[in-house]
Amino acid sequence: MRIALILFSYLLASCSQGNAETENFNAINFQPDLNKIPVEGCPAILNHNIRVLDSKEIVNLCDHKDKVVLAVNVASRCGFTYQYEALQALFENYQEKDFVILGFPSRDFMFQEYSDEGQVKEFCNSKYGVTFPMFATSSVKGKKANSFYQNLAMITGKSPDWNFTKYLISKDGEVLKPFSKNIEPDSEEIISAIESLL
Repeated sequence: MRIALILFSYLLASCSQGNAETENFNAINFQPDLNKIPVEGCPAILNHNIRVLDSKEIVNLCDHKDKVVLAVNVASRCGFTYQYEALQALFENYQEKDFVILGFPSRDFMFQEYSDEGQVKEFCNSKYGVTFPMFATSSVKGKKANSFYQNLAMITGKSPDWNFTKYLISKDGEVLKPFSKNIEPDSEEIISAIESLL
């Protein structure tokens, strides 16, 4: 019984603190889609068809070309879920200046996202009033990652090591070094990086 309690405590700590180890990217695992048709004026990093959260609608991320993009893998039941509040505030503050946040729910880390996308959408709307684009629940690391995150890993050399890892992409498609879960969305580091790209 005591061993079971110790293991349970460890799992709870892992949920709130995240995995300290960063998954190293192996370029052999990710192959670019050479048959993809380029979209005029759109950086290749954004040329991915992704399903919208809790819907059958498929959109191309090129809809956000000519914008500074902050891509974040999110989860509703994580110790970092509170960052939704700062993410929404960041989006509201800069969206009129050609900035957008793209949210990608994932169950990759301790299954901390709801399996039902309807629950994910309801949670984001009712708890944090999220209005930035949210996409279908998907994997964001390893061979099963969605195509957008495969490319992010290929470019940066790193997949997310936990929920709320943040990738900043310039208007011309340059992907900056990822910001870890521990760097708050309203930190000076992230805000100054965004402002330098606007």
